[in-house]
Amino acid sequence: MTDVDRTADRTAGRAAEETHAARRARLVEALGEHEAGAVLVTWPVNVRYLTGLTSSNAAVLVTAAGEAALATDSRYRETAEAVCAGVEVIEDRDVTGVLLDRCAGADRVLVEGDHMPVGLFQRLSERLSGRPPGRRPALVPAGGLVETLRAVKDEAEIEALRRACALTDEAFSLVVERVTVGVTEREIARWLEAAMVELGADRPAFDSIVASGPNGSIPHHSPSERRVERGDLVTMDFGARYGGYHADMTRTVAVGTPAAWQRDLYDLVRRAQRAGRHAVRPGATAGEVDAAAREVIAEAGHAERFGHGLGHGVGLEIHELPFLGPGRTGRLEDRVPITVEPGVYLPGAGGVRIEDTLVTRADGPELLTLTTKELLVL
Repeated sequence: MTDVDRTADRTAGRAAEETHAARRARLVEALGEHEAGAVLVTWPVNVRYLTGLTSSNAAVLVTAAGEAALATDSRYRETAEAVCAGVEVIEDRDVTGVLLDRCAGADRVLVEGDHMPVGLFQRLSERLSGRPPGRRPALVPAGGLVETLRAVKDEAEIEALRRACALTDEAFSLVVERVTVGVTEREIARWLEAAMVELGADRPAFDSIVASGPNGSIPHHSPSERRVERGDLVTMDFGARYGGYHADMTRTVAVGTPAAWQRDLYDLVRRAQRAGRHAVRPGATAGEVDAAAREVIAEAGHAERFGHGLGHGVGLEIHELPFLGPGRTGRLEDRVPITVEPGVYLPGAGGVRIEDTLVTRADGPELLTLTTKELLVL
């Protein structure tokens, strides 16, 4: 390794340390709002977000005083010590129990109510039951603490998403040329996933959806051995994961000359998708953005054929806060990556969905998935 490489590594390490410390500081502010002395974080994605460690057995304790301790077992200790600067690392297989023992002075300890299994919560409660009353903190389930922080991304996270989306775009451009009469849905899905990895993705962001012909009326159809026929619409929903961050894109194409109803349906969904994208701005509620697209579809008489929400946040998970849907009240903030993915599904005939990943910006949404939105006829 050259001196230049060592300097770059040190610079990157300091940047990561500062990033994770800033995230924990924001979590400490949330503790104050809950009047809690500490929070025990056990969801692996949230542990990674706060410390940088990816593992199958780790937990992190963050106190109201701003102290942080991470517990993991021997398989991950060396990695933890290398990547979790500024955090005390404890080796113990019982990662939650050893951290809970450090909370004797707290009145309330928050736990991740959305993720902690009931059995684990009961075991931790029993562990505390034998302590004297003054050293027995109350375990308080609290949902969405770290997830709310994760919704707003820093520019490094957005750059990882931008790269994931670019790989997704490129894979689509390569694979769509191979879609023709006779190929199966499973073949197309395999081509997409292989192309993303070959181009540099960590892995596919999720199991790809390929739905041809009448299968297009099933929003989350699992690719089958059905062969593409002339006159089919083919919906492809897929994405690359890069640096741990997940892209999500859906395109619907026509194989052979599309029928008039197919062109009309595609144009309707394209207009709804554009209306949804244009509604994305800081301050807009998730329900307002959903309504902007949903009203276009409802006015065309297909309200009952669009049954799912308009979109969701993306980041370290493929589905995360915020969720766009009818009645959702949370407001979008600056630098929140989301998907906009309206669809219309006609049982027995097929369907159309168009989806992009974009980022909320004060001067208008930044589109991360860039391939054409016009109906592509193969």
